[in-house]
Amino acid sequence: MSVVAPIEPAARLTPAERLEALCDPGTIRVLRSRARSDRLGARAIAGDGVIGATATVNGRPIACYAQDGTYLGGSLGERHADTIVRVLTTAQRAKLPVVGFVESGGARMQEGTAALGGYGRIFRETVALNGVVPQISIVSGASAGGGAYSPALTDLIVMTRDAAMFLTGPSVVRDALGEEIDAASLGGPGVHERNGVSHLVEADEAAAAVRVRELLGYLPTAAGHRLPRTTSLAPAAHDPAAFVPSSPRSAYDVRDALNGIIDRESLIELCPRWARNVVTGLARLDGRPIGLVANQPRYLGGVLDAQAAEKAARFVNFCDAFGIPLVAVVDTPGFMPGSRQEQAGVIRHGASLVRAFAAARVPKLTVMLRKSYGGAYLAMNCRDLGSDLVLAWPEAELGIMSARAAVGIVNRRDLLAAENPESERERLAAVYTEEHLRAEAAAADGFVDEIVEPADTRDRLAWALRSFAADEWPIP
Repeated sequence: MSVVAPIEPAARLTPAERLEALCDPGTIRVLRSRARSDRLGARAIAGDGVIGATATVNGRPIACYAQDGTYLGGSLGERHADTIVRVLTTAQRAKLPVVGFVESGGARMQEGTAALGGYGRIFRETVALNGVVPQISIVSGASAGGGAYSPALTDLIVMTRDAAMFLTGPSVVRDALGEEIDAASLGGPGVHERNGVSHLVEADEAAAAVRVRELLGYLPTAAGHRLPRTTSLAPAAHDPAAFVPSSPRSAYDVRDALNGIIDRESLIELCPRWARNVVTGLARLDGRPIGLVANQPRYLGGVLDAQAAEKAARFVNFCDAFGIPLVAVVDTPGFMPGSRQEQAGVIRHGASLVRAFAAARVPKLTVMLRKSYGGAYLAMNCRDLGSDLVLAWPEAELGIMSARAAVGIVNRRDLLAAENPESERERLAAVYTEEHLRAEAAAADGFVDEIVEPADTRDRLAWALRSFAADEWPIP
């Protein structure tokens, strides 16, 4: 039996209806519809609780499957696993994106090791597809054990509001630890949208299917294939600087500035409630898909910490795997100091972000808005890390640390001897800013390629993207 009770199916879609909500009408071609377990006797049904298929989404082919949480709790047996493996191997051969509706109580108790082996084969094929084709999971019910690991191995996870994911369900937690907890508190979307497991949360399966159709419109069919293009749409705001306070210490929502640069209503923010001090998301610029990594001054002043670095690094690696150009939008005072961050492994996670940007082979563009200091300057795709184009707004500051902090070290004796230390600090900070932090100085030394007015940022980035996509220009 399943290790978790299935969620009540009332008012929910059947597996066939889920695939119909995802795929273009009339395009679904089912695989292995007559497969049946020989271990369940009279309880065996054709298909063994899963539908596998190929179809199209917006005219582009995909491979897909949907598990049936109403049949033995969606538990996975050997024949059930065979169908999912067949979908994955078909995707490998044909280079098709994979979308799975996941609702599984885990390995089927009646089939023992054969069921566990089925998960092993699914894991192996899923990993073999990593970086080859996009893989998206829609978790649409209670999923435990292998039913949680399986989507976690894919590129993107969309959860529905009534879904839950956990390695061991509430009853097992109660028996093992004496802890009373319900499925939602243990592994519902409220948990996983804050820990980075779930990238997006939607109201129900139909809404999740619509969202996945939208996501596929930003992704190639497979690694190395061209990205889908759409018509360029003017941004919602024409001057992104209108949303950015002049004081580097003032908070604001960087998404408002982004919406003055990217195509109108094109941003799909991923993991919006995890590590909120950095924004990661897919968007379009001049009709081309891009991956955005932006510091978020609205939270923690845009500082980078261990979780933000992990979130950004994971997203950079995803974009690089599928040829999506990266745009880093920088406004950060540095990395978060302190014992908690050191204990959280900020060095390891920060190094992962550095490694991700340095290793990425897609076009990498950088825009510095107000400030970029210290290790965060390096980690956020600086020129020496391999950025293909570094733009800075006229008032941007780049350096080891803020001017006030720097003069506190460099001019410590002068400040101690001053009659008015605070006034002297302000004077020295102004001098230090002009000599060492201004974008003009960085541009003179080649660390910034060009200083641009905020209103011109979109055009400069769009031109750079067109330059990197020169093969799209017709040959006269």
